Amino acid sequence: MNINWYPGHMKKTRELLKEQLKLVDVVFELLDARIPLSSKNPMIDEIIGNKPKVVVLNKSDLANDNITRQWIDFYKAQGLKAIPMNTIEGKGLREVTIEAENAVKEKMEALKQKGRRSRAIRIMIVGIPNVGKSSIINRLAGKKSAKTGDRPGVTKGKQWIRLRGNMELLDTPGILWPKFEDEEVALNLAFTGAIKDEIMDTETLALKLIESLWRKEKEKVVERYKVEEELELPIEVMDRIAKNRGCIIGGGGINYTRTANMVLDEFRAGKIGKISLETPV
Repeated sequence: MNINWYPGHMKKTRELLKEQLKLVDVVFELLDARIPLSSKNPMIDEIIGNKPKVVVLNKSDLANDNITRQWIDFYKAQGLKAIPMNTIEGKGLREVTIEAENAVKEKMEALKQKGRRSRAIRIMIVGIPNVGKSSIINRLAGKKSAKTGDRPGVTKGKQWIRLRGNMELLDTPGILWPKFEDEEVALNLAFTGAIKDEIMDTETLALKLIESLWRKEKEKVVERYKVEEELELPIEVMDRIAKNRGCIIGGGGINYTRTANMVLDEFRAGKIGKISLETPV
């Protein structure tokens, strides 16, 4: 599955991040808790350099809790604070606010000693498309400050947003990287909706997702779709799901498009279960 996607606005976003970084005190790097490795843009660390950083594992309500705890330990071993977040219920918001204050405490004290007037803590929030940046910003701001949507690319330009407490946040559009060398990374991003479905073959994508889930979380697929555990091939599982859910066309054939969209939608909504596609290596 060859995916090479780098629209012009992604290049502009990278230039924007570099340009605005000097105005920022701390960076929030948003990752999808289900796929922390695949949802990490490899260019981000290079761009932000030594700026203080807090890792936010968003959509933790959709991920396996035990595996998320493993990821927290994984980042802790690297000297990074990772905070699981669920914007639907507001979990993790207080923790990221505290971490932002801790990350810049020494800098703010130094400014105070120099006689400088105290100012708002300036935060940059970065992450790939559709990782939930706008939802987190709206929660932190306590109002609808940023556009939200379940389609990648809703946030278009730079904007400073005043948050509750003494903080300001620079929202930026999601940024992907020029080419996905690793097919598994590309697939994980597509499974979770970071890549627009319009540029994908959704039937093949859903089949790949079924293959991955059958290997990692078979019991959840069996429970959700009432399919037989003895099935071996992903296409057999997909056919059985289609028949059990009535995704049939005239003559008894399988409506693969309808089946594919259903499986993808239900996975992304967490209806198949709390599933993590990656574990710490």
